Amino acid sequence: MTLRVAQVHCLVDNQNLAPDDLLRGLPSLTLVAEAAAEAGAEIHVIQSSRRAEVHQANGVTYRFVPEMCLGDRMTGLMPWRLSAEIRRLNPDVIHFHGLEHPLHLRAVCATNAPVLVQDHASRPRPRRAAVRHWSLARAAACAFTSATQAEPFARAGELPRHLEVLEIPESSSLFTPGDRDGARQESGVFGDPALLWIGHLDSNKDPLTILKAVRLALETLPDLHLWCAYASGELLSECEALLKQDQLLARQVHLLGRVSHAHVEVLCRACDIFVLGSHREGSGYALIEALACGLAPVVSDIPSFRALTSNGSVGILVPIGNVEGFAAGIVAQARAVNDGSRTRVLRNFERHLSPAALGRRLVDAYEHVAASGKLR
Repeated sequence: MTLRVAQVHCLVDNQNLAPDDLLRGLPSLTLVAEAAAEAGAEIHVIQSSRRAEVHQANGVTYRFVPEMCLGDRMTGLMPWRLSAEIRRLNPDVIHFHGLEHPLHLRAVCATNAPVLVQDHASRPRPRRAAVRHWSLARAAACAFTSATQAEPFARAGELPRHLEVLEIPESSSLFTPGDRDGARQESGVFGDPALLWIGHLDSNKDPLTILKAVRLALETLPDLHLWCAYASGELLSECEALLKQDQLLARQVHLLGRVSHAHVEVLCRACDIFVLGSHREGSGYALIEALACGLAPVVSDIPSFRALTSNGSVGILVPIGNVEGFAAGIVAQARAVNDGSRTRVLRNFERHLSPAALGRRLVDAYEHVAASGKLR
């Protein structure tokens, strides 16, 4: 029996985009939907929009539900409109994305289909624990990239005792390894090894720890170069000050700023090692994309990164903020780059994180939730 699944998103469309343009700007949303459809589920995505419309693409039906407007400002998808759309669809399972919409989640649960809730980098909110607990009271299960990520929510009293915790990554990647030499020529990347860092220049991503670690690693790897792509830069001045103080480090570090998503793939193909010192992540899209291209990771030892690297079976996990540990990890990984590490990374990605693997995990979860019928 093919399960009919409603994947529900409460993203606000403030640009009045046509369906194709809206979906083009939400690559992770479409990837997750198409992966589950390819694995055998009948997928209907419910997304808010300025107008009601049904759009079909790549085996997925997208149902756009009108939002409420105050003048030109979109206020979001109303819970009653969402529940009415779900009742019309009559799905076997609902996959609700995000923990930050308690009224919408409660309305979805009232439609009497089993609900799987997916975390997307939420944080426990002890002062609002009762609200989140209430919103999840009738859900069947909650998915995190790593089950360990659920523990702070449980300690805060936000997760009902009956709620089953499943391990499912937030997304996958369509990036491919490609040709390394061609990518280097296209991007201008060089270095032996070439390290790639992608993320916001903020305290959570902790770029200063990585820069200091690179400085230590240069004592052993004098031809190392670090390439940094970032969308925002609250710590940009601190990073630039550190580079200004150290001419050697400044020569080996390249601050690229914002790059297109297509160019991110080129950078992933051109580099040898991916580094990131995040203190917390829901999953880690940049890491997933790097793994899809075969980059060996040297990343912080946090629950989501442990899950994405199969508990460190590919790459190296380093304690948060440990400069010496990151430096040692970079040196160790540089020595292993030509020892089949790319092949191991790609095999692990294909087995556990590829769109096909994600689709299988989703359908398995949908079947499990549908069979359990754990409505409260």
